[in-house]
Amino acid sequence: MFSNRIRDSRRIFMRTVEWNYKTNKLQMIDQRLLPGAFEIIAFDNYQAVAQAITDMVVRGAPAIGAAAAFGMALAAQQSKASDPKAFYADLQTAANTLKQARPTAVNLAWAVDRVIESVPGQASVSQAAADILAEAQRIADEDVEINKRMATHGAALIEDGDTIIHHCNTGALATVDWGTALGVIRMAHEQGKRIHVLVDETRPRLQGARLTAWELTQYGIPFDIISDNAA
Repeated sequence: MFSNRIRDSRRIFMRTVEWNYKTNKLQMIDQRLLPGAFEIIAFDNYQAVAQAITDMVVRGAPAIGAAAAFGMALAAQQSKASDPKAFYADLQTAANTLKQARPTAVNLAWAVDRVIESVPGQASVSQAAADILAEAQRIADEDVEINKRMATHGAALIEDGDTIIHHCNTGALATVDWGTALGVIRMAHEQGKRIHVLVDETRPRLQGARLTAWELTQYGIPFDIISDNAA
């Protein structure tokens, strides 16, 4: 189902969800393998993106939304339609498939609808495909910018020497980059504040012990893993 895997064990700082403009494929970190292995999967069709969302290759509402938006860009590339009516029918099929991949992820349907609505009514097929990719990229870029602003404001509330309990995973892996709550911790660390994080396991999928701990390791932030009950 997945078209390409890239293995890399190095410390890597990249977007969780990213469009490769050289290959015209979507790239995502396979979060199921962390922290044991770091692999990037390249996607060339929306069906594989939908399956990846269902299988939790990607998780976290913002990341899922961006993945679905780029999935629509892939659907536009896949369409063989030559007239707008048939093209939009193909898009609607893709939209339904992607929305069903994780119905509880609120960003998913929002992102899919947003990219479709971004296309002018009289656009040609080629222009519509370009507009969809551009809107998907805007969604991804906006997420990063919002997270950075949140991190800056939140870091002002953290003092040097603080110990912080963190639940689940709210970092770059849950978003396109930076993260929400964990992004605040990351920003405080980059500001030179000496902080320590208590990472609870977050059962049953252990997003804390697997993903948050992995992210903190990449950033060089001290942490200890604790049981959920201890939190």
